[in-house]
Amino acid sequence: MKNIVILISGGGSNMAAIVRTAQAQDWAKHLGAQISAVISNKADAQGLVFAKAHGMATAVVDHKAFAKQPNPREAFDAALMAEIDTHQPDLVVLAGFMRILTPGFVAHYAGRLINIHPSLLPAFPGLNTHARALEMGCKFAGATVHRVTAELDHGDILAQAVVPVLSDDTADTLAARVLTQEHLIYPKAVAALLAD
Repeated sequence: MKNIVILISGGGSNMAAIVRTAQAQDWAKHLGAQISAVISNKADAQGLVFAKAHGMATAVVDHKAFAKQPNPREAFDAALMAEIDTHQPDLVVLAGFMRILTPGFVAHYAGRLINIHPSLLPAFPGLNTHARALEMGCKFAGATVHRVTAELDHGDILAQAVVPVLSDDTADTLAARVLTQEHLIYPKAVAALLAD
């Protein structure tokens, strides 16, 4: 059985889309895959409530607990890796996990670590993607599923979805429309990787 570990920081809507798809399509039977755990860096992440309600194992590795360490990012990533590795992951899925990961963490999961980003990469890596797209006068926006590398939002593109930018769009309305597409393409991209 292939094990998937999903990392979240908040509401976990992309994680929920993946969980629902995995259950509806019976990934265990058809892809030999299961979601082994949902892990958050925040104990109050609402996505953990959804994950527990859907029978997922959950865990919290609070990044704030490492603030006084000499190298807090490395210490947090080491603890997070230890937790993830207890689930023997074939795939680690970042689903709104709001942490920049260290090169060592990325290297540890090389080829097994994916993310979704709310822009048509390589355009607008980083934060505030929708506001930046509107400022630039983009006619289209979208989302990208990509492999994670040490360079932020820069790995191989696995899937993209495009939405038109409307004349009356705000960053919030554009974000909401892009998010509906994220919920479609992320489960498909995960399934495609598992089927390989």
